[in-house]
Amino acid sequence: METSDAEPQRDRKRAWIVLAMVVLFMMINFGDKAVIGLAAVPIMTVLHLTHAQFGEVGSAFFLLFSVSAIAVGFVANRVPTKAVLTVMALIWALTQMPMLGMVSLSTLMASRIILGAAEGPAYPVALHAIYKWFPDNQRAFPTGFASIGGPLGIGLLSPLLMWIIVTYSWHAAFGFLGVVGFVWVAAWLTIGKEGPLDSHHIVTDAARADGVPYAALLTSRTFIGVTLAGFAAYWAVALAVVWVPSFLIKAGGFSPMAVGWILMLPPMLQLVLGPSLGLISQRLRARGVSSRVARGIFTGGSVALAGVAMVLLAQSAGAVEQILLVTVAFSVCGVTYALGPTLIGEISPVRQRGAMLGLSNGLFSTAGLMAPWLMGHIIDVGVTPAQGFRDGFLYAGWLIAIGGAIAVFLIDPARDLARFSRRAELGGR
Repeated sequence: METSDAEPQRDRKRAWIVLAMVVLFMMINFGDKAVIGLAAVPIMTVLHLTHAQFGEVGSAFFLLFSVSAIAVGFVANRVPTKAVLTVMALIWALTQMPMLGMVSLSTLMASRIILGAAEGPAYPVALHAIYKWFPDNQRAFPTGFASIGGPLGIGLLSPLLMWIIVTYSWHAAFGFLGVVGFVWVAAWLTIGKEGPLDSHHIVTDAARADGVPYAALLTSRTFIGVTLAGFAAYWAVALAVVWVPSFLIKAGGFSPMAVGWILMLPPMLQLVLGPSLGLISQRLRARGVSSRVARGIFTGGSVALAGVAMVLLAQSAGAVEQILLVTVAFSVCGVTYALGPTLIGEISPVRQRGAMLGLSNGLFSTAGLMAPWLMGHIIDVGVTPAQGFRDGFLYAGWLIAIGGAIAVFLIDPARDLARFSRRAELGGR
């Protein structure tokens, strides 16, 4: 006969299984993003594209990305996350299939736009699914662990995808990702399950029992700070997946296969930083350290550090120096995706959390729409492509560093929660 704690034990095991599936989900997500940058040179050659035109292809991915993230965030408040994740992953796989045949610029653009619309809600919905298994005081490490799916997708898949591109063709690389997506959907339909915390969650803060007006949530210091940090970090993410491979080839002088291996380094560092800082943050909170310090400083400070590294990258010359700065600039900013969502979850009532995560993700991911396009134009107006790359990274580095510094100043969950409580008290009179 089963013991009384058998069900909680099964829930704990299931929580980690669901988390592992989410990590794989995010690996595929970032593999889909990264393949366009890895295939940039052959795609530009075959389709006769300028840097500006290819930048527009990169930005096309983000055309509906933000709108979708926000819209599906609200849907995730009411629809089981298992179903939402299934539909998204299925669309990802289907959009890769047209890339196996003869591809025109319009086909490529359409495929990336649809893919971007389906991938926009991926991270916030995935976190919403995880948060149904882990309470607030245990979320920092699982969130950090979930965030490694992106770097794993780039780090582990980049050499493989580059090998497929060089050995077979860029078409085959897209097809490979489609097949992987179909396999994940089949596994998720078998393994995935909705978590118990939404239905059994006990609201301990009276100010949040009946929800908080979205106007108050969206204008809170923490939401603005986290979203600003996310915007700055996503500027780096967009440049990484669209332009860093070309930069290393055209400005750094590296071979395509060498680039595939170099691109493993930022994700590998991020694999350590995300869970490690998440665990440190979780332990600091357990010891009574304020969330502003334990989560906020790590979130904004990591982004500021990445911006400084990118500024230095724009002025670097040696191969070792470039590799080191690329590693730092495109890894440490990812910490904001490990800790930022926990801050959003901390200030958001459970029944509004999916929408708030989607809103934050939708707003900060607008950087993806702007960064590739702007970088492409900067490259084309540069004295040389190499100098254009350096100018683009210089401007981007300053933007990212300043964004991270402002986020450190703004993020303050305790202050926001106190404001929500005062609002509730006044509203009850």
